[in-house]
Amino acid sequence: MIGSSDAVSQIPVPPRLGAVVDVAPVRGSDRPIWLTLSEDGMVSRWDVASGDQEALAATEVPEEDREAWGDWVLRRHLHASHDGMFAAVVNDFGRYGEVVDLQTGDWTLELDNHGDNQGDNEDTVPFSLEFAQSRGRCVVIHRTGWNRLDVSDAQTGALLTDRSIPAPEHELDYFHGALYVSPDGKRILDDGWVWHPAGIPVVWDFDSWIEGNVWESEDGPSRLDVCDRGDAWNHGMTWIDSARVAVVGIRDVDGEVPSGARIFDTSRAVQSGPRDPLAVELLAFEGPAGRLFSDGTHLFSSGDTDLSIWDPAEGKLLGTVPDFSPTHYHPGARQFLRLDDGVVRLWTA
Repeated sequence: MIGSSDAVSQIPVPPRLGAVVDVAPVRGSDRPIWLTLSEDGMVSRWDVASGDQEALAATEVPEEDREAWGDWVLRRHLHASHDGMFAAVVNDFGRYGEVVDLQTGDWTLELDNHGDNQGDNEDTVPFSLEFAQSRGRCVVIHRTGWNRLDVSDAQTGALLTDRSIPAPEHELDYFHGALYVSPDGKRILDDGWVWHPAGIPVVWDFDSWIEGNVWESEDGPSRLDVCDRGDAWNHGMTWIDSARVAVVGIRDVDGEVPSGARIFDTSRAVQSGPRDPLAVELLAFEGPAGRLFSDGTHLFSSGDTDLSIWDPAEGKLLGTVPDFSPTHYHPGARQFLRLDDGVVRLWTA
């Protein structure tokens, strides 16, 4: 069996980092380098192995006096670019955010996901945002309306997906949610929902969107519904590799917290009754719950109490790390992290 609580280490957060409210992995590094966000808005870099830390930039995302939908909580969320040169701070289940160049400390993009309409339901989803790479430059994918995503140059803030010409034939009936970029950087997974309401994660090709068809995220030929999650969204999902996706929830949950995992091949589609084609479902099995992560081979499930490790090809439990429920994963360093009251707990796969 893989995993042991004996390998979980505990490290106090260095006082110089302040009261840390969120962290984000610098995924392109094989060292355990993390960006941190303090309560006062300072973004810093922290090498957990060496202990080195450096304050990089101050952010000033507006506070929002509002409540999130359902049981979700409005919170500040930190994102890091692959190389750690840019960061974004956003209000999950809120409206505002910003992108900052960590080399200069300058804000490059002010974010507002509300759009032009009233009642864009941004309180129902985390702020849709992910960093990606295009032609050697860092870009940021971000929600600019309930049914619209855009791509902007992270360094200059320039909009790269201009579609200002009215085109009602491309209007999308879809509330964008949390975004996930595939490990090869070529595809986008969106944990969104449709009225009335139903969670319908979708995928599409990033290169086709940024290089050719600005309507790819609305109705492009690569856009594919993954599955129907019933009334569930904002629950665990992850890319396993460039094609396979794991989603928590093996049945319609009708208000209950979903559990169990479904594995889909998003490179293939099958017609499913009257609905549009769906991704091919490879496997469904009981056990996984909570947040999902993957190293390309294993599926990791961070439940209420333990981290469990699964074979996503067979649905077999391979091991557990008891009494450890990480909230973040650093794929370059293969390190899991949980932040609690000024202390991080760490386990390396």
